[in-house]
Amino acid sequence: MSKTSVITTRLDQQTLDLVDKIAGAQGRSRSWFAAQAIRDAAEREAAFMAFVQVGIDAADRGDLIPHEEVMAEMRQMIARHRARAE
Repeated sequence: MSKTSVITTRLDQQTLDLVDKIAGAQGRSRSWFAAQAIRDAAEREAAFMAFVQVGIDAADRGDLIPHEEVMAEMRQMIARHRARAE
């Protein structure tokens, strides 16, 4: 088993009640639920940071799409959406 560490946080009663409800429904402890929630959030943030870095790297290489080209595509998308709504 990998080494674990303890962290402490403060939660308002409403959030704590929700954690207890969900953890209990899953047959899990508060600790398990908190660890899973933190892991999930950390993985999402890491993925987002990697996604942003791809864009930064592309910009650094000069791989950019001109603003007017993007705006033209957006106008086309908006027009198609409005046409469907009619």
